[in-house]
Amino acid sequence: MEQTLATTDRAISVDEAISIAIHLQRHEQWVAAEDIYRQILDQKPRCAEALHYYGVLEHQRGRGDAGIPLIEKSIALEPDHADWHSNLGIVRQERLRLDEAVAAYRRAIELDPNHANAFNNLGVVLRALGQPAESEAAYREAIRVNAEHIDAWTNLGILLSGQKRTYESVMCFCKVITLRPKHPDARRLLALAHCALGELDKAIELFEQWLKDEPDSAIARHMLAACSGKDVPARASDQFVEATFDSFASSFDAKLAKLLYRAPSLVAAMLDEPGVEPAKAFDILDAGCGTGLVGPLVAPYARHLVGVDLSAKMIAHARERKVYDDLIKGELTTYLSSVPDGYDVIVSADTLVYFGPLEDVVAAAAGALRAGGRLVFTVEELTDAAQVPGYTISPHGRYSHTREYVERVLAAVDLQFEIAGAELRLEAGSPVAGLVVKATKPAAAEKRHA
Repeated sequence: MEQTLATTDRAISVDEAISIAIHLQRHEQWVAAEDIYRQILDQKPRCAEALHYYGVLEHQRGRGDAGIPLIEKSIALEPDHADWHSNLGIVRQERLRLDEAVAAYRRAIELDPNHANAFNNLGVVLRALGQPAESEAAYREAIRVNAEHIDAWTNLGILLSGQKRTYESVMCFCKVITLRPKHPDARRLLALAHCALGELDKAIELFEQWLKDEPDSAIARHMLAACSGKDVPARASDQFVEATFDSFASSFDAKLAKLLYRAPSLVAAMLDEPGVEPAKAFDILDAGCGTGLVGPLVAPYARHLVGVDLSAKMIAHARERKVYDDLIKGELTTYLSSVPDGYDVIVSADTLVYFGPLEDVVAAAAGALRAGGRLVFTVEELTDAAQVPGYTISPHGRYSHTREYVERVLAAVDLQFEIAGAELRLEAGSPVAGLVVKATKPAAAEKRHA
């Protein structure tokens, strides 16, 4: 006899309850959905469907570690659902259990050779694992199954661009725009591909058309300025930063790209020096914390760890790491100016690349440091000494700075510094040259605050 659940009006079947819970889950009414799944599992602990979608719900709420065992148990009970194996791959992928994610996607494909999403996600993970040929093959299989799979076309274009196969990548991004004419990522990526081919006029035309379609698009406005060199802002606008990084936060491919991203570890390494022990002795600010990649690396040094960022969605991911004592949504210079003598250490990985002139933000950081405190940050290096201001904006929308300019800015606020060259990441298959800076506020400054 089928079991039922009691409601305020009537008893409903377990199947009906699961349908209701899934509907609530799709509309992000997660607490109500969880309550139903718990009631079902109280009565039927081996209900595979409830276990599975409860596990997916845990993942959606940022609790992937709790979700994986539930999904694995559901698959052990009913092992022949291709979608369930694909979902397991997604959750393992989110937790960076990449080899296990590959196994889950391959099993989904064994069960359903036409599972386009599993092929696409498999391509993402294989790319992150340094297997570009296998990644390309997976993306192309996704497209074979579904010729209108926008994510697969986009991911294939990104992969090809990174291999310097720029003309082929252009064709991919053109296909995405054909399928979805106002797709923002495809427009941006296509424009950057044209820049790589030296076709600046085509890139500018794309951004101008984007602005005609969406006059309020901060991304289109910023990228047009970066590409054309006209009306370049002193720093990326709050609206551009929020829109860009809210988008990155929800893009898992972008997260995986960070596996080749060295700025966080380079910044954290600057704290590892003789006489500085990871003894939770410092009040530390992660300036531009993003998803919190720096947090776990500096937490051993932190008595109190604060992150500040403009992107609410990035902050939500940082919160999942459970290493920050406080996370603040705000613009960096404004926040730094509000906390004089507030921190022993300020770290900033790949944030000042969205600033042209650095004078204001570095002065605010110096003011926020206590006597003897350290500011550690990265910028992309500009090696063209002919750049009179010492910085410039690149077509990709970030700013780069000369070493001499950074030295002048630090010296102007009496910070003692050391600067090292480093490769920050790979972009379009090539290393991005950067500077890793450690600046110290003189201990003599204590006298001014006595």
